[in-house]
Amino acid sequence: MQPTILFDELEIGDAIQPLDVALTATMIVAGALASRDFMPVHHDKDFAVSQGAPDIFMNILTTNGYIARFLNDWTGPGARVGNIRIRLGVPAVPGQILRFRGEILRLEKCDSGSEVEVSVQVKNELGDHATGTAMVVL
Repeated sequence: MQPTILFDELEIGDAIQPLDVALTATMIVAGALASRDFMPVHHDKDFAVSQGAPDIFMNILTTNGYIARFLNDWTGPGARVGNIRIRLGVPAVPGQILRFRGEILRLEKCDSGSEVEVSVQVKNELGDHATGTAMVVL
């Protein structure tokens, strides 16, 4: 297990360790079920296609979960991820690779700990799946 990153070693503009995730239908369905999202577009391909989607697609709660994983993989176990704010774009469907990238936007020491605000970009071959910011407390 990697150690938690150290606040004093970070600089604004530093890149976050990238993460690539190859999506499968099982991952998309499991994420929807785990978040109790039973909307058919997340598990029924025929229904999703009838609604204009290319296939079943990932729900926002699963996207947020993978963003939290992306940030936790970078920070290590001693950090807390919070305040994820994203805007969804193109769908994430089976067979795609989601590419998670980001960089440090702000560093601030405060009473609750050391806060690190980061940008988050999640892309696939269709374009931006999710963009926004998140706060990590070290």
